[in-house]
Amino acid sequence: MNQDKKKELHGSIRDKAAGITDPAGRSLQTLKDHDALSIADEYRISVHEIYMEMLKIGIYPLRYIRNLDAISPEEQLKLAESKIAVVGAGGLGGNVILLLARVGIGSLAVVDQDVFDETNLNRQALCNVNTLGTPKVYAAVSAVAAVNPGVNVFPHQIKLDASNCEGILAGSDAIVDALDNVPDRFLLEGAARNLGIPLVHGTLAGFEGWVMTIFPSDAGLKNIYGAEEAKRIDRESPQAVLGVPGVTPFVIAAFQVMEVLKILLGRGNIFRERMIHVDLERGCLNEFSFRVPDSSK
Repeated sequence: MNQDKKKELHGSIRDKAAGITDPAGRSLQTLKDHDALSIADEYRISVHEIYMEMLKIGIYPLRYIRNLDAISPEEQLKLAESKIAVVGAGGLGGNVILLLARVGIGSLAVVDQDVFDETNLNRQALCNVNTLGTPKVYAAVSAVAAVNPGVNVFPHQIKLDASNCEGILAGSDAIVDALDNVPDRFLLEGAARNLGIPLVHGTLAGFEGWVMTIFPSDAGLKNIYGAEEAKRIDRESPQAVLGVPGVTPFVIAAFQVMEVLKILLGRGNIFRERMIHVDLERGCLNEFSFRVPDSSK
């Protein structure tokens, strides 16, 4: 878009913006979704682009008003400019996708080869009686459009392998591991390392879950599984033995999304070289460190 057209766009945004007083008593200029959709249609651009231009000129999308002050306007723009890859759109992935969309991540690459069946109804956020038989990635497109039309979703109904992994994940600011088997996790970790992208690992079993963020220089999954565990077959997995009640993926997905926010915004204490273990049934949170002690101290 040339500068003249952009000035015209900014004028249209300002014309439709309205002043409000937010819950904290501050005066803000905001724009409602239906006005953003109208402007996007007029200029033949995406709502995602409208949100970014709004934030650049100090007009806040009304939908994000409850993010203040936890997320500043400058940080909200950073999220809108970011792209996250979510690998797996089932129990963990479905919840991750919806949370990332609600918080305002601009673009999501969603990777999953499967379709929904009735066994997914107990825990998978994108699965309902209307999406049974639907590819999970396309259910994600529809669900995100209904939640936040300002988020671009790029569906990949494919199984990641050595030939396609890096091509699909390239350009992401972070990758979320929402897979259900160890060999594919190692494949994903290798691709993330080669691309220089942080990986947020999450896994579930029964009422327990684990989260760890892996940067390219970290030992990563070997600290948890060891090299031989990469060969374990699906029927031996903890999920297969213990099942996954619906409450567990909701909690672990929230931890994973918070890790993404910390990575993107450069804030907080990332679970790097340490793993958090959540036991919902016993009501406890445990941390395991993989850092090597400094022998010079």
